[in-house]
Amino acid sequence: MNAYFSEARKKYHANLLNSILTVGSNGIPSNADKDSRLSVEIAKGITNLLETNVGIKAAGQTSGSQFEAINMEFLKDTFLKLGNIRPGNWDIQRIGNRDRLAISRFEQYAHLYDLNEISKGNPELAAILGSDYTITPDVIISHTPFDDEVINTPTVLVDDSVCLKTVLRKSNGGKDILHASISSKWTIRSDRSQNSRTEALNLIRNRKGHLPHIVVVTGEPLPSRIASISLGTGDIDCVYHFALYELIQAVNEFGNDDSIVLMQTMINGKRLKDISDLPLDLAV
Repeated sequence: MNAYFSEARKKYHANLLNSILTVGSNGIPSNADKDSRLSVEIAKGITNLLETNVGIKAAGQTSGSQFEAINMEFLKDTFLKLGNIRPGNWDIQRIGNRDRLAISRFEQYAHLYDLNEISKGNPELAAILGSDYTITPDVIISHTPFDDEVINTPTVLVDDSVCLKTVLRKSNGGKDILHASISSKWTIRSDRSQNSRTEALNLIRNRKGHLPHIVVVTGEPLPSRIASISLGTGDIDCVYHFALYELIQAVNEFGNDDSIVLMQTMINGKRLKDISDLPLDLAV
């Protein structure tokens, strides 16, 4: 019997194959750039390994939305199984562009709501701030503060004389705590590759308190485009590929020397991992 996460990875791929990971009538997979021979060959190699069925390519916006939903379901299937090593009352949900101040519901970013309200009545302040404080992650993981009864089991650790400001105690009246921000990029194109970095930098600069995990999940087949957001440190924790093992095999078979070396650089540098690594990394 296969490990649970192995089966969850297969289910994840099945969900993609039944929705956005399709092959058009021209034989080009939906995550490939039709104008790049290398992109098409690598994407074909991945889809062949995943035993995809021929289908109709989904529109770009629809693909992005579905990719977010499928990533969210994968995390619900996997991360929530880690209660033995990461206990808590967890919530996993999609945010996207539906609510640009949704992030203010969480402890580290609650002040952004007040900032927005103040700027509404002050045009000069609004002009200075711009939209730098606006953060709309695709998928988030959060958890509620703990009741004192939980914290004090089996030993009484806190009472009314200490620990009066920590956000982890529900009795201190804090909001839910943002644990992770997951950006979903089905493909990476030059005009959009920096969106995830901008969002990450806003999360870093605008927080008060603990920084949540900041990661990107992608279905991009070209190593050079993956490298555009994975290489470097300081903003994004790591990039996770929807099928890294299959990507490695396809690049080794169809890629040029530069692509193979770039893949090795990202993987050995711990900048690129498989989707199956994500739930465990989020438990750190």
